[in-house]
Amino acid sequence: MTETIKPNAAQMAAPSYRMAAMDQDFLLGDSMRGVRFLMEYAKPEEALRAWGVRSTIVVFGSARVREDQRWYQQARAFGRLASERGGALRGSVGQPRDNVIATGGGPGIMEAANRGAVDAGAPSIGFNITLPHEQEPNAYSTPELTFRFHYFAMRKMHLAMRANALVVFPGGFGTFDEMFEILTLRQTGKAPPVPVVLVDRAYWTSVIGFQALVEHGMIAPSDLNLIGFAEDAEGVWAELLSRGLRPNENID
Repeated sequence: MTETIKPNAAQMAAPSYRMAAMDQDFLLGDSMRGVRFLMEYAKPEEALRAWGVRSTIVVFGSARVREDQRWYQQARAFGRLASERGGALRGSVGQPRDNVIATGGGPGIMEAANRGAVDAGAPSIGFNITLPHEQEPNAYSTPELTFRFHYFAMRKMHLAMRANALVVFPGGFGTFDEMFEILTLRQTGKAPPVPVVLVDRAYWTSVIGFQALVEHGMIAPSDLNLIGFAEDAEGVWAELLSRGLRPNENID
């Protein structure tokens, strides 16, 4: 039996005939980079709105910190107390939540902070990133609030845009990048005056010469007021409050 070939088979099989929204080759091409940026903005935005996430407390820190280390334990403790006191527990899906823990969604300090939110029975956010050596999300961010990004820029935008506060545990290049992004936005007035607290003064002053930056004229003395220091979870919370963090006032 001879198979009948439609006269327009070549036209229907051509890549140009695919619907644009279904054409992966087209969507992943260079010309659609701007559209992909928009999609990486819109997808998390839609989910966060559905969960009523009005504001976050962002926790940065090393992916290499182990569970038995003090920094991990303090990040977990902070994730719990911030979730209990900040407003993340208020309401249900669709109702406003404030100061929800948000991290990069990976292991180490990120896992610890998300885990602390789980300890409190609160939701938390994981903004994960695709890396050459695959990084998977940790097991503690709320599944419906765990997102995967291709673009660092859009990931950092989502981390920054709802932040009521930034807490930075010890970390390396990635942590520095994220921290200085926020500090630059603060210094230049591109971001609202949210409190920034670095955990473990000895670590931070040993790896970054903040005072030396002033002495060399690279930053103004007043720029040092952009950051505070604390040594443990309770100290971080107290420092955030002293720098203007407002917990949700409707918490029972």
